[in-house]
Amino acid sequence: VLVVFTDLYGRFMGKRFDADFFLESAAKDGTHCCNYLLTVDMEMEPVPGYDLANWELGYGDFHMVPDLSTLRRITWLEKTAMVICDLEDDKNHALVSEAPRSLLQSQLEAASTAGFQAFAASELEYYIFEDTYREAHEKGYSDLRSAGWYLEDYHMLQGTRVEKLNQAVRRNLKSSGIPVENSKGEWGLGQHELNIRYAEALDMADRHSIYKQCFKEIADELEM
Repeated sequence: VLVVFTDLYGRFMGKRFDADFFLESAAKDGTHCCNYLLTVDMEMEPVPGYDLANWELGYGDFHMVPDLSTLRRITWLEKTAMVICDLEDDKNHALVSEAPRSLLQSQLEAASTAGFQAFAASELEYYIFEDTYREAHEKGYSDLRSAGWYLEDYHMLQGTRVEKLNQAVRRNLKSSGIPVENSKGEWGLGQHELNIRYAEALDMADRHSIYKQCFKEIADELEM
């Protein structure tokens, strides 16, 4: 069971639990993670200047509390489930206000108090390259080889050439409980979009994060 939360960049951080131990322990009591995870840059190096956690104060822990309404099987990984957590202060168990999910929840509470219910959708567009993640890193993310070689906006033939990726993502998102609408080629070389159904804002934010994780992991497996 992947027990995760989103960092400041929308990436999943967390732990992989044995299923039996998850049911015995983490499902009821949660787990912990280092609070430096909300202070790092994209390369996972701690950034100075945060009041939340820093070298002067020392780094402590957050309490990761699973939101069991988000528990789902994720089909792109064998025999694997995922649950998304809220982050709480390890001492007073208040939501960590700097955590992205906490920020959204506070805004939704304010909207509800004002008599509104918020729904959201996301339209993610992405570029597909033939280089692997490691190759792209070693090349400094420049001079990458696009999976497309001419403009492919709505172009079905060019879209078919990368269907092994887009189809795998569509099917695995749907079988993981995330409703999919469609995918299509976009204007740029190797550019595509894949659309999922709108939902209540917190649910949509969770879907959005799972969508990105699914896409990256399938692309990595396909060496794209």
